[in-house]
Amino acid sequence: MAYSSARPRAVVLLSGGLDSATAAAIASQEGFDVYALTVAYGQRHLREIESARAVARALGVVRHVELQVDLSAFGGSALTDAIDVPKDRDLAAADIPATYVPARNTVFLSLATAWAEALGARDIYLGVNALDYSGYPDCRPEFIEAFERLAALATKAGVEGAPLRIHAPLIRLTKAGIIRRGLELGVDYGLTHSCYDPDALGRPCGHCDSCLLRAKGFAEAGVKDPAL
Repeated sequence: MAYSSARPRAVVLLSGGLDSATAAAIASQEGFDVYALTVAYGQRHLREIESARAVARALGVVRHVELQVDLSAFGGSALTDAIDVPKDRDLAAADIPATYVPARNTVFLSLATAWAEALGARDIYLGVNALDYSGYPDCRPEFIEAFERLAALATKAGVEGAPLRIHAPLIRLTKAGIIRRGLELGVDYGLTHSCYDPDALGRPCGHCDSCLLRAKGFAEAGVKDPAL
């Protein structure tokens, strides 16, 4: 039997990290049926893909698609190439770190846009953040606003007067603020994974940017990280 619901549909980019899990929970709380999209982009480990599956099950998404788009064919990042993941970096540094994946969010949003059009959905959610983050250019409000304008021009839905809306509900929150919001919504952060360079058992390194930002967020929120 085909799935039928009176709720509107939203495509949510779900990486398996705490930010995307929170964004998915917000989409559901805001009245959308969630269609989760996880991209296996040739990253150095698949631990976060496992977490995305667990989060999707816990949130009860309508459908979870895992798409293979191997950006490691291009390389150019510590996450997709034989480049060391920076450890114990100064998070206040102005440089863009080696963990930046060229055009990743542009690619991901393009894929989400294609699926949204196919679904007849007008809304896309993603968990980018421009406060407690590593300085990636494709996590800034300017990028989200520009992509929304592009989608309005580049899609049948946009040309016909039903442009897509790109929601980045976490973009101006601190990591602690994100965690508090997720806990209010019942997000199980024990299911999520953030580390860029886990060991063979999937345990976080505790020293990459993502681990440091996660630890900072839980400390400032006054909550123990359930994934540790």
